[in-house]
Amino acid sequence: MSNKSGFLNSSIGKKVLMGLTGLFLITFLVVHCFLNSLIFFNDGGLTFNEGGHIMATNWIIRVFEIVLFLGLILHIVQALRLSLDNRKSRPIGYDQYNGAASSSWYSRSMGLLGTLLLIFLIVHLAHFWVKSRFTGLPGEDANGHENLYAVMKETFNITWVVVLYCLSMISLAYHLLHGFQSAFQTLGLNHKKYTPLIKQVGICFSIIIPLIFAAMPLAMHFGLVK
Repeated sequence: MSNKSGFLNSSIGKKVLMGLTGLFLITFLVVHCFLNSLIFFNDGGLTFNEGGHIMATNWIIRVFEIVLFLGLILHIVQALRLSLDNRKSRPIGYDQYNGAASSSWYSRSMGLLGTLLLIFLIVHLAHFWVKSRFTGLPGEDANGHENLYAVMKETFNITWVVVLYCLSMISLAYHLLHGFQSAFQTLGLNHKKYTPLIKQVGICFSIIIPLIFAAMPLAMHFGLVK
């Protein structure tokens, strides 16, 4: 047990946990993006609410929801621990170091990007998750399902919320641009044959997923989806 605890508290252990939780959250993004993109059926939210009903009533999904929150918290904690470790290990006079020469600006700004995403997440949960799980939703749709779609329409009618979501998706894109490949690299999944492919997939993922997420509030705000 002490060996395991020692590994998890080591620099490598912290990075491994960061990589594992990162890949787990990437998987969640795919599922969440697919579910939310059901609004593009443009059928008054019936298909979207049907998908939400399945997610809300399936016990496996509900258990996964708990695991998701634990994974998210662990990811945030590990990010903070790594940031603190990096600051402690930074020598005096390090401001002379030219980081741009060896890394991209977004890879050096993961802490800031992550903080912006955390603020967005809190707002997002307040708008949707709290209402769907605790305070209740405004009635039912034509199929008798809870009308989360109506909450989306109401929320994305507010301009500052749409702006916040779009800016947050830009932050997510840059966060993924570094985090996707970094997660594989941290877990030792490096190979001269596969690493270029992982990098290309990561770039595509980092663009497509945030773009779809950003398109949702924009489409609803400007009446393209009703």
